[in-house]
Amino acid sequence: MPPPFLEKWWAARAGEGPVSRSLPDFPWDKLTAYASQARAHHDGIVDLSVGTPVDPTPAVVQEALRGAADSPGYPTTVGRADTRQAAVDWLARRFGVTGLGLDGVLPVIGSKELIASLPSHLGLGPRDLVVYPALAYPTYEVGARLAGARAVATDSLTSVGPEKVALVWINSPSNPTGRVLPVEHLRKVVAWARERGALLVSDECYLECAWESADGRGPVSVLHPDVCDGDHSGILAVHSLSKRSNLAGYRCAFVAGDTSLVGELLAVRKNLGLQMPGPQQVAMKAALDDDEHVAEQHARYAARRTVLRGALEGAGFRVDHSEASLYLWATRDEPCWDTVRALAERGVLVAPGEFYGPAGARHVRVAFTATDERVEAAVRRLADA
Repeated sequence: MPPPFLEKWWAARAGEGPVSRSLPDFPWDKLTAYASQARAHHDGIVDLSVGTPVDPTPAVVQEALRGAADSPGYPTTVGRADTRQAAVDWLARRFGVTGLGLDGVLPVIGSKELIASLPSHLGLGPRDLVVYPALAYPTYEVGARLAGARAVATDSLTSVGPEKVALVWINSPSNPTGRVLPVEHLRKVVAWARERGALLVSDECYLECAWESADGRGPVSVLHPDVCDGDHSGILAVHSLSKRSNLAGYRCAFVAGDTSLVGELLAVRKNLGLQMPGPQQVAMKAALDDDEHVAEQHARYAARRTVLRGALEGAGFRVDHSEASLYLWATRDEPCWDTVRALAERGVLVAPGEFYGPAGARHVRVAFTATDERVEAAVRRLADA
């Protein structure tokens, strides 16, 4: 609940009371008791509840940051031209995105900040509807609520009916499920959004974290010509270096796509003074230019994923989807909090699927971002489950 002063202040503002502005409880606060239980294990906690990197930041990135440490002046909101060019080149080199120029890229201070602020920065309000996946990163809903907009969680756009939709979020590969949307599905979403005049924003933060592929192709960016026919109008893609380059502490991300939308975000962010620090921009360029460290990190995660998945399945779990991202979407066909409790008793902390929507009530999200030693500890404990 909001503090009494804010509650009265909101209520006095032309009917815009706390109901339109209130935020959901921060999900991870509900895990506190289970985290304490897991820490009490004689061999310590194995925390698989969050996808935070634990491996070293690549040397090439650290060296770039050190070389740019002398940075006395203010950075620009639009970002360095060479950093934006590195993003353009990376999308072209790794994912076949064409037709993107410097004016279609904007560095941002971590992708979560952008996702939470984007509806407000684009002027959405109480008359607007935001649609996001039925199982989804909670920040899509948070961003809608901060803007005072309405939000609907659904995987069926046809279920929205004739109501005007302002913004559609998609997330492929998905957090939490690791599901990858095929090109045909993405094309349909693009067509639907354009027919309805809705902005389409694709959260692609796990695009380089792919493990299995039914079609041999793997995850595809919404900006790829096979998806949008080379036309980026009405489309944005959000990318983060936190996962693919172990840069969560650097807060390096960017948004790319429709130049008019990028320009509007730039105009708002200039007025707010939202600027990625100059040294981080240099580090971001170094990370985007280098593919070697990405392959090395991918191999680390692949090995951890393999042993952890085997241990979960050996302990009676079923793993659904999970062909990409940094998580295993697992279930024992029981309420998710029962699973969380049982694993916490063995010193293993996981995220209940309910955090990501009611459809996740019988799953847990298991991250494989722990160290090799902690993953091995989890495997031993699962063998005793």
